[in-house]
Amino acid sequence: MPFWPSPISTRDVAGSGVRPGWPTAQDGRVWWTEDRPDEGGRTTIVCRAADGTERELLRAPWSARTRVHEYGGKPYAVTPEGEVVFAHLKDQRLYILREYGEPKPLTKEGCRYADLSVRDGQVWCVREHHDGDGKVTRSVVSIPLDGGEASEWATGCDFYASPAVSPDGRHLAYVCWNHPRMPWDGTKLRVTRLSGGGSWTVKGGPEESVLAPTWKDDAALYLLSDCSGWWNLYEIGLHGDGLRAVHAAEEEFTLPPWRLGGPPYTMLGDGRLAVLHGRGDLRLGVLDPVSGTLTDLEVPYDGWDAALAAEGTSVVGIGYAPTTPRSVVSVDAASGESRSLRSDRARLPDPALLPVPRAVESPVPAFLYPPYGPATDGVPPFVIFVHGGPTAHADTALDLEKAFLTSRGIGVLDVNYGGSTGYGRAYRDRLKGQWGLVDVADTVAAAEWLAAEGLADPRRIAVRGGSAGGWTVMAACCRSDVFAGGVSYFGVSALAPLVAHTHDFESRYVEWLVGPEDPQVYASREPLALVDGVTCPMLLLQGLDDPVVPPEQSSAFADALLERGVPCTYLAFEGESHGFRRTETRAAALAAELAFYQQLFA
Repeated sequence: MPFWPSPISTRDVAGSGVRPGWPTAQDGRVWWTEDRPDEGGRTTIVCRAADGTERELLRAPWSARTRVHEYGGKPYAVTPEGEVVFAHLKDQRLYILREYGEPKPLTKEGCRYADLSVRDGQVWCVREHHDGDGKVTRSVVSIPLDGGEASEWATGCDFYASPAVSPDGRHLAYVCWNHPRMPWDGTKLRVTRLSGGGSWTVKGGPEESVLAPTWKDDAALYLLSDCSGWWNLYEIGLHGDGLRAVHAAEEEFTLPPWRLGGPPYTMLGDGRLAVLHGRGDLRLGVLDPVSGTLTDLEVPYDGWDAALAAEGTSVVGIGYAPTTPRSVVSVDAASGESRSLRSDRARLPDPALLPVPRAVESPVPAFLYPPYGPATDGVPPFVIFVHGGPTAHADTALDLEKAFLTSRGIGVLDVNYGGSTGYGRAYRDRLKGQWGLVDVADTVAAAEWLAAEGLADPRRIAVRGGSAGGWTVMAACCRSDVFAGGVSYFGVSALAPLVAHTHDFESRYVEWLVGPEDPQVYASREPLALVDGVTCPMLLLQGLDDPVVPPEQSSAFADALLERGVPCTYLAFEGESHGFRRTETRAAALAAELAFYQQLFA
C-alpha cells in the first residue's frame, strides 16, 4: 500500500508540546508547569497575572520535577505571598523562589519531596529518603520557609499522600498504605493531632481505596472512596463518624494516583464543589454537597486531568478534546464561561487532519480513529494502541502521534483492556492475577474485531504500547499470529528481574498483577520465556536511564528474537528515562516507528 504524504512531521509531533500541568489559583493569578522539549525536556513554572501577562519563573538549567515514587507529581507550591517552593530535578532539594530573585535552597541533599502545600509559614509534604543500602522510607513532614530542620508528623507506613492541615491548624489528614498494595487497591485516611499527639484511622482498609481528603471544616472531611465499587465522593466526621455519600453514581470521580498532588475536586468560595466525574474521560461539574445535585458545566472540553484548583467561583484545570490540545483552562462556575489560558501547542495542523475518535465496544471499550486520505481500494492498515500502567486508561485527548499515522492512511484503535480505569473497581480487578492473559486476550480480540467488521486489513494490523503496554505488545506477539508486527516502548519482558531491580513504588505490584514469585507461573506469562512464539517483526525502543523498567528488559528480548532469526530493531537512547522527553529522541523514535510500519504494510 502506498502511503500518502502528510504535512504532519516528526518534528511537529515531538517538538511543539509543552505539556501544561498542575495548576494553582491564588489572588487572581494562575501558576502551572510546562515542559521544554527543546531544552533537554526540563520543566519550568509559568505565572499568569490578573492582567493576562505571563512570566516564566525558572530559566535553564532549573527544572521543577520531583522523583518521589519515580513518577513524581506536582513539583511546586505557592506561598500566601506568591512565592514559589519547588523541587529541583537534579538534586531533588526544595528551593524557594521569591519574586524576581534566584532560587534559594530550603533542604539538604539526600531526600525527595512531593505533594507540597504551604500553611502557617511551613511547607507540608511527603518526604522520601533513600539510604545507601537501597532502603526507601517515607514520612509526612513540615519544613519552615525560613530554613531549619523538618518536623515529622507521620511515619511507619510505606507510602503517604495528600497531607492536609485542618482550617484551625489543629489536625493533619493524610492517606497512607503499605506494600504489597497500590493506592488503588487499599489505603487508609488517617488524622494526626498536631498538638498533644495521637493519630487514628478515619476510613479505609486493605480492600478499599480512599483518596484525596479535603477539609470541609474543622470537624469534617470530604474524601473519595471506592467502597461502592466506584470512586465516589463522601463526607465523614473527623473521627470517622457520620459517613455520607455526597453523590452516589456508577461513575469515577478521579483517576488512579500514579503521581502525587493535584486534587481531582476542589471547594468553591460558596461551599459547593467543582468535581470531575464520568466513565473513561472525566467531565467537569459543580456539586452541591447539601442537596447532592451535580450539574455539568457546558464547556468545549471532553475530558480533564485529575488536578483542579479554585479561587472564588473560578475553577482552573487542564482540559482537552480530540481536536483541542491539553490547555490550562479557567472556568467561571457561576456563568459557565471558559477561557483557555495556555495551550499545549501554539500551532496545529489543518483540522481536517485531526482524527475524531468514535467510542466502540471491540468487544472491550476502545476509541476508533479512522484513517484520513485519498480514497483507496480495499481496507486500510491499523495500529492497536495499548496504554501503559496497566492501571490507567486511554482517553480522547488530542494526540498528534495518532494524527501522524491517520493522516498517512493508517487507522488507530486505542483499547481500554480489562484492568483499565474509568469503568469501576470490578473492571480494574479483571486484571488481578491475570496480567499477560486478560490484557493480551482483549487486545487480540480488538484486532480480530477490526478485521471481522471490515474496518482493517487482517494482514496489516500492528500493535504498539509503552511500559506495561510494551509488555502486552510483546506478550500478544508471543501468543497470537494476528499481528503483522509490534512496537514496544520501554516494555517489560521478564518478571523476576523487574521485581528485583525496579523502583520501590512498584516493587510489589507484580504480586497483584501475576501472583507471588513462582518460576513456573512467571515462565507461563512473561514474553522472554515465550519468545519462541514470535513470528512477526518487532521494534523495541528504550531509554538507558530508565529507573522503572531497566534497559535490560528490552535488550534481552531483542537478543532473544535475533537469536531465533526474527527481524527486530532495538534502539536505545542515552539520557532518556521512563517516557521520552527530548525533542530529538521523540522525533527519532517516531521516524523509526513510521519506517517500521511502511515496511510492514507495504
